[in-house]
Amino acid sequence: MIAWQPAGEPSIPARQQPALALEYGRSRDALDDELLRDTGLLTGLAPDGLVSPSQYLQQLTNTLRALDSPDTSFMLGQLLLPGHDGAVSHALVQAPTLRVLLETLCRFHARLTPLLRPRFESWDGVALVYWVDAFGAPGVKAALVEMHMTALVGLCRWLGGERLPWRFCFNRGAPRHVEQHHVHLGTELRFGCQLDAMLLPSSWLDRPWPRASELAARLALQEAALEAPRAPGILAALYDYLLENVRAAPTLERAASDFGVSPATFKRQLLRHHTHFQGELDQVRTHVALWLLQVERADNEAVARYLGFHDAANFRRSFKRWTGLTPGPIRAALDGELGWVG
Repeated sequence: MIAWQPAGEPSIPARQQPALALEYGRSRDALDDELLRDTGLLTGLAPDGLVSPSQYLQQLTNTLRALDSPDTSFMLGQLLLPGHDGAVSHALVQAPTLRVLLETLCRFHARLTPLLRPRFESWDGVALVYWVDAFGAPGVKAALVEMHMTALVGLCRWLGGERLPWRFCFNRGAPRHVEQHHVHLGTELRFGCQLDAMLLPSSWLDRPWPRASELAARLALQEAALEAPRAPGILAALYDYLLENVRAAPTLERAASDFGVSPATFKRQLLRHHTHFQGELDQVRTHVALWLLQVERADNEAVARYLGFHDAANFRRSFKRWTGLTPGPIRAALDGELGWVG
C-alpha cells in the first residue's frame, strides 16, 4: 500500500519550520494574531507539538499577506535548509558533493521540504531539479517555489563556498517586478515554462565540497534511515505513483486501491487538495512527454506509443490541451532553455 498523508494531518514539528516562519514574521513587526489567523494555533506553537501542512500553509499565506513585501518568500527560503531535523539535516550539512546533497534532499523530502517534493535528474551534461506540489497550494505555489529555490541556492553556496551557476525555469508568467529574483537567485530566469525547475551543468554534481565529510554524511544517513519515516503528501505520493505507472494507463480506481481507500474517498481527498485525478495524470504525462521529446529525442509517434495513445494526432491534441502548445514549439523552446544551460 502506498504511504501518504493528507494536508490536515499533523506531521510537521512546530519547533522547526513553523517556528522559524513565526519568528521571521515577528522580526518584521507582524503580530501573532495576523500571522496565525485561521490556523487554529492562536494559543501559540507548542514546542513538542505537531502542525499540519494545511496549518503551516495558512501560516505562510498569512505571513506573505501581513508583511506585504516582495522579498518575504525569498527571506523565508533562507531559513529553510538545512533545517533542524537531527540526523537528516546533519547529512545535508556534511554532504561531500552536490549530487549527494540532492539525493539526500529527494530521499528525505517529506521531512526537509514537506510542502514541495523535489525530483533530481541528470543527462548529457545537464542536471535538473524540479519541484512538485505535495499538498495542493495553488494560492501560494509561486511563493513556495521561490522559497524552496532560494533555500537550495543558499545551502549550495554555503557548502561549496561559491555561487553555483543555476538557471531557473518557472511554470508561470513573469512577475511585474523581478528585482528580488535577481537578488536571491540571479538573472538567469525563464518564465512561461512547463515546470518549476533549476538547471546547471552536471560537471558541478561531483566536485568535492571543502567543508563536507563523506564519513560524517554516511553515518548521518544511516542514523536518519533508522528514524521513523514520514509519509509524503498525497500529491507528492500520487506524482511518484503515476510516474512509475504512466505506461500502464493508470485509473482512479486502481490508484485508490493502491492508496488503500475507495475511489469515492480518493476523489474527495484530491478535491480537498484543490485538484483531481485527471489533472494529476495530465501533469505527469506532460513531464514524461517533455523528457521523451527533449532527452530521448523521440518523435510524436514514439511518445504517443509510450503514453498509450492510439496515434500521434491524438497525442498532439492532448499535448496542446496540457500545455497550450503543440510538441514542435515546445521542443524548440526546450532546446533554447537547455542550450542556455550549456
